[in-house]
Parts: sequence; structure tokens; C-alpha cells
Amino acid sequence: MVNKSTKELALKVKRWPKDILAAGYRHTVGLRADGTVTATGDNKFGQCDVSGWSDIIAVAAGNSHTGNSHSIGLKSDGTVVAVGWNKHDQCDVSSWSDIVAVVAGWRRTVGLKSDGTVMAVGRNNDGQCNVSDWRDIVAVTAGDWHTVGLKEDGTVTFVGNNRYGQCNGSDWRDIVAVAAGYLHTIGLKADGTVVSVGLNKHGQCEVSSWCDIKAISAGSNHTIGLKTDGSVIAVGLDNYGQCDTGGWRDIVAIAAGCTHTIGLKSDGTVLAVGRNIEGQCDVSSWHDIQLRGN
Repeated sequence: MVNKSTKELALKVKRWPKDILAAGYRHTVGLRADGTVTATGDNKFGQCDVSGWSDIIAVAAGNSHTGNSHSIGLKSDGTVVAVGWNKHDQCDVSSWSDIVAVVAGWRRTVGLKSDGTVMAVGRNNDGQCNVSDWRDIVAVTAGDWHTVGLKEDGTVTFVGNNRYGQCNGSDWRDIVAVAAGYLHTIGLKADGTVVSVGLNKHGQCEVSSWCDIKAISAGSNHTIGLKTDGSVIAVGLDNYGQCDTGGWRDIVAIAAGCTHTIGLKSDGTVLAVGRNIEGQCDVSSWHDIQLRGN
């Protein structure tokens, strides 16, 4: 039985809140208030070539522990654009329509349609693109080798590689948001607590004590949570300082990349911590990134 609070939050989730920040392997993408897009960081495969995009309502960035990346933009008319590495056809989304949410994993792209079905293109060696039979989905997330779908009833479905138990969330209930990292999966419950499964080598799954969480994001080997008071909590690998968010305040959106973390403040400015060798944290000049209504 799904409780009342879960039903209410599930209805909100089904409005498909749009991602306006995306942190990839070594690049960052931000959606401006006017529907244009900005990007910074590694551009080896053209994953930052987004300056010509317009009428965008959500963005996604491919993430990986091994490199290579792409960027995805969801347009207001439900179509999708893509730039970047395309060895596995992960950017072949030009024919998609009626899309309401997009996510980018390692070498693949996943799109949620308004009817609750899901599309996927890209690498499928582990079955991570086998989503054609999914129904009643309200949110999706993509790890390196697995894909996760949140159902309208607050349960979760998984496909792909499960070597480290990253797909062992079939018993989860009352879930209102999901996030997939390299080899772990995080679920946000209606009561603001968080559950996790998968590889915990760096403590990235140690979220059982978290409370008052309103948003989650999973990097390759770290996990971040946005609290209701606008502060941010983080666990996991911190070799580049990607978990150094303890001083952040007034945050309204978060995104975790491979080794960096991004936070949007209520005034439209952006904070970043973590690896910056490729300039993926050079967001101090961004000032017009804004949340939109559902």
C-alpha cells in the first residue's frame, strides 16, 4: 500500500521537473533562463558545443569513470538534441518526440515520454537499454552499466549490469527520486530519508542517517543530497574535494559529475567543487541559471 504522502509526491514527480544543471565526466552544462545553454570543461568530443541551442527546457551530461562524454538538451516541443562522443550512437536522438525528461549515462541516452514509456540509445552490452517494455515511469536515471526507472506507485525498476548489487532495489517503496552512479543507486523516499544499493568501496552508499533531503544526485563514486534548509551533504570518494560542500547554503539544485559537484543558488549563481583540471568547475561567472516551474 502506497501512503498518502507518496501519492501526493508521485503526482508532483509526474510533472517531470526539469534538470537545469548537468555534471558530466569532465564538463558541466547549465540551462539559462532564456532557454539557451552554456557549458564549460573538457570539449575533446564537442560535448560543450551547445552555444547554438535554443528553446531548451532540460539538460543532461554523460558521465563515466573512464572518460568520453556527450551532452543532451530537451527542447520545449519534446524533441531532443545532442552533441559529443557518438561511438555507440548515444547521440542519435534526432527522431525522438514527445519526450518530457532526458538523462545521459556512460555511452547512452535515455528519454522518458509523456505516456510513461521510455526510450534508450547507445551501448547495450549489459542490457542497460532494454527499457522498451517499461510502463508508468515518472523518472529515469542512468549509471555506467545500469538504468533505473521510478514508477508512479513509488517502486523502482532496473535493467543492466548488477555485479555489485546496484540493481537490488526491487523492494524499495515510497520512492520519489532516483540517482545512479558508476556502480551504485540512490533512492529518495517521501519522508526525506535516503536508501542505497551497490558498490560502497568509498562510502558512497552510507546515506542511511540522512534526513530532510529534497533532492539527490550520484557521481561516479560519491553521492550528494540537498537538504530542505538549502545546505548540501556528501559522502563517498573525495580525492578532488568533490564532497567539500559543507559550507554551501541557499542551494536549490545540485548535480554530481565524475569527480566534481555543482550547486545552484537561489539567485541564479553556481558553485562548484572538485576536479578542475579541464575547467569543469569554472562556473563563477554563471549568473542566469534559474529553476523553472513544472
